Amino acid sequence: MDVRTLHERYKSLGDQTVEVAGWVRNNRAQKAFGFIDLNDGTNFNGIQIVYEDGFVEAFKSIQKIRIGSSIRVKGKLIETPDMKQPFEIKATQIDLVGDASEDYPMQPKRHSREFLRQNAHLRPRTNLFTAVFRVRSILTHAIHSYFQERNFIHLASPIITGVDAEGAGEFFRLTNFDLSNIPKTEDGAIEFKQDFFGKPTYLTVTGQLEAEIFAQAFSRAYTFGPTFRAEKSNTQTHASEFWMVEPEMAFTDLKGNMDSAEEMVKYIIQYVIDRAPEEMAFFDRFVQKGLLKKLNEVVNKPFKQVTHKAAIEILQKAKVQFENTPVQGSDFAKEHEKYLVQHFDGPVFVIDWPKDIKAFYMRLNDDLETVAAMDLLVPQAGELIGGSQREERLDVLKSRMKDMQIPEADLWWYLDLRKYGTTPHSGYGMGFDRMLMYLTGVENIRDVIPFPRTPKNCEF
Repeated sequence: MDVRTLHERYKSLGDQTVEVAGWVRNNRAQKAFGFIDLNDGTNFNGIQIVYEDGFVEAFKSIQKIRIGSSIRVKGKLIETPDMKQPFEIKATQIDLVGDASEDYPMQPKRHSREFLRQNAHLRPRTNLFTAVFRVRSILTHAIHSYFQERNFIHLASPIITGVDAEGAGEFFRLTNFDLSNIPKTEDGAIEFKQDFFGKPTYLTVTGQLEAEIFAQAFSRAYTFGPTFRAEKSNTQTHASEFWMVEPEMAFTDLKGNMDSAEEMVKYIIQYVIDRAPEEMAFFDRFVQKGLLKKLNEVVNKPFKQVTHKAAIEILQKAKVQFENTPVQGSDFAKEHEKYLVQHFDGPVFVIDWPKDIKAFYMRLNDDLETVAAMDLLVPQAGELIGGSQREERLDVLKSRMKDMQIPEADLWWYLDLRKYGTTPHSGYGMGFDRMLMYLTGVENIRDVIPFPRTPKNCEF
């Protein structure tokens, strides 16, 4: 029986013999008895195993079982309503399955996050990362549940691409060439026609454009998968490999887009709170004080809205000395986002962004200066979601691509969507890992990704 089942059914199993297997988190051996903290990973809280001399076989050997070892336990389940734990198992037999040597790194003491990152193969056995990665799993299910319940079709968008959808140029390039003998043309350029795909290819930065294709057939579609950026940034919020949630909706304007984003954020927060109460209580107590209060306020408050122009004016009038001066037509710095969520006392959508700092596919507004884009800013995390109404007018889209020097030939199929039954449509992207940081209070993206990929780091 696993640990979660025992926690769920212990009241009906009192005084019965049970069997459980897991890993030793601690072994407090005393002269005539001892206590083992056991967890098999199925539940945040483990089980206390009590073993006594004369009651369990091989008592002296059990006393020597080291932390990190795997064991199998048979014993009687006893309720302990007056103790810290609701029940314990009085062992009659404990078998060592896999020994752990004395140099096992995850001893029951405080370890630095950096030390735990260096031991990413073992850190899931610690309380913090048991909680983080279980919530990551639950959040994954929450994403799919939200969209599936609303008749979105899930699209596994390609990871290998030949298109720069964002115009950012921060690609990881792919090749099958022998790097010591790369074929060149007569003028010295790389002869991509001889490469595997016959053209330059990259790891994708987004699944959005493919999701737009499916939205124009299924009305609602979403991608949920890995994306990659070759940005040489070592900040706490950047990773080279991360997951994105990207829904696209036909017959939907910017307002409908924001309604969906707000509903989705509230849904997944509540979903996690309801299904991971022990983990969320742990984060609230040990990682970020007031976390649950913050999250509950997000769930229960309507999100506010402000234009980019008005937001810059608010920042310019603020009685705060910003390191980065807010300027009309420019993007926000992190400090600006933080001030705006404080000013609006909660999440706020910033809409109608200057066209020159947004992507080519965002719908041009009637003023010809701004696009129908939105960013969702939330307390402490800053930008959580970015999206827009997409440009459905073929002539305007072509003009924008020309202005931004994006070749039409690479996106002929994207332009075709505007020729064959186009619709007003919208979508947004949410960084899954940043959402997990927001939910858990964990400040570094490296600590919410099981095996993070960052500049100069590709271990495990």
